[in-house]
Amino acid sequence: MMTNQENLRDIVCDILLEIEREQIPSHVAIRQMLEKFQYLDNRERRFISRLTRGTLERRVTLDWMIEQFSKVKVKKMKPVIRTILRMSAYQIKYMDSVPVSAVCNEAVKLAKKRGFKNLSGFVNGVLRNMSRNPEKLEPPKDNISVYYSQPEWLAEYWSACYGEENTREMFEYFLKEQPLTVRICKNRLTAEEFQSRMANRQVTATQNRLVPEAFELKGYDYLGALPEFQEGLCTVQDVSSMLAVKAAGIKPSDKVIDVCAAPGGKSIQASELLKDGEITARDLTDGKVALIEENICRMGAEHIQAQCQDALEFVAADERQADVVIADLPCSGLGVIGRKPDIRYRMTREDMKSLAELQREILSVVSRYVKPGGTLVYSTCTVNPEENEENVRWLLDNCPFEPDSLEGLLPEEVVSKAAEKGYVQLLPGKYGTDGFFIARFRRR
Repeated sequence: MMTNQENLRDIVCDILLEIEREQIPSHVAIRQMLEKFQYLDNRERRFISRLTRGTLERRVTLDWMIEQFSKVKVKKMKPVIRTILRMSAYQIKYMDSVPVSAVCNEAVKLAKKRGFKNLSGFVNGVLRNMSRNPEKLEPPKDNISVYYSQPEWLAEYWSACYGEENTREMFEYFLKEQPLTVRICKNRLTAEEFQSRMANRQVTATQNRLVPEAFELKGYDYLGALPEFQEGLCTVQDVSSMLAVKAAGIKPSDKVIDVCAAPGGKSIQASELLKDGEITARDLTDGKVALIEENICRMGAEHIQAQCQDALEFVAADERQADVVIADLPCSGLGVIGRKPDIRYRMTREDMKSLAELQREILSVVSRYVKPGGTLVYSTCTVNPEENEENVRWLLDNCPFEPDSLEGLLPEEVVSKAAEKGYVQLLPGKYGTDGFFIARFRRR
């Protein structure tokens, strides 16, 4: 059994290198790690998870810190050395419980173990100097990018779109702990029953003020081990995603098509509103469809069928057949940086433009499935006008739709003056949710 800190840091180093080299999403890599090392105790697993996530979250700041003490630019370092320095700098600056001497010693051991004995002195020198000069580790507040550890282009872009104050608030939210949110199946148990069950397992379940069936969980070890999750009494879903389904105003007899539906959270939530209606949940690959089917099975969801279907390919049999089409489309994901910290390093302005074009292509196809008088809900988990408000204008100019009011569908404090416009941009943290965009349209 691995119980010493050296081996734990070895695991973190592997995860960080895998994320960088293989471009594996951080939340997937961390989840796989937790599943692989289930035999480690809670404290060890928390150490691995925090050090991995923290190093990713603070990468821009950490690189700035390292370059205060290194003549070699971080980008020019060997990937292994760069990773060891980043994770060690994070421990020195942000993990008070870890002795600095242990951080330096274990970093040197790790460099040697990874075949870089000749650079172990360099690693030791940078970290020792860092520990001796803590005043040089304070990032400048006037540099939004470095202070909040965000790419410079994103800090400039959001400041131009939303102003510096809003940008700082969003970046500040991303650096806070992001609790896991679940939605309970309210057809099978009440909020009170769920909270009681969680309390019996020493898990704190805090009810969300916007959506009564949503709960933030703290104090659990591994979600998959909770009987309530295994039995399908709850499922992972952010409040903003739940609001997108509520915006659809689904009625018991509706025919619903959910495109780009994996992992199926919205479809399953919608299915709980039906009596004699039906839902078709589609996604691009067999793997994604299998994930939807797995969640349908676990949740015991009815009225729902999963299909493998490219959203860009028109299905003639579905033309004007759906009462509701839910289109939560592929996007830049910048609203969920707090949960998926590596997104900020992968996305570019060019990528966002390409995604906006893809979204329009998909909307031009799937909007044809909506029957006259029916509803189209378009949503993204981003905070980018090109993918959100500009796509609303494009749809209204190019497709037979009109804005449909959100009044009475979403909480008043969320829609307020935006209700009649038919769309709302949730900024990260403003309502305790991810950054999310929701638009509702009616077919003329």
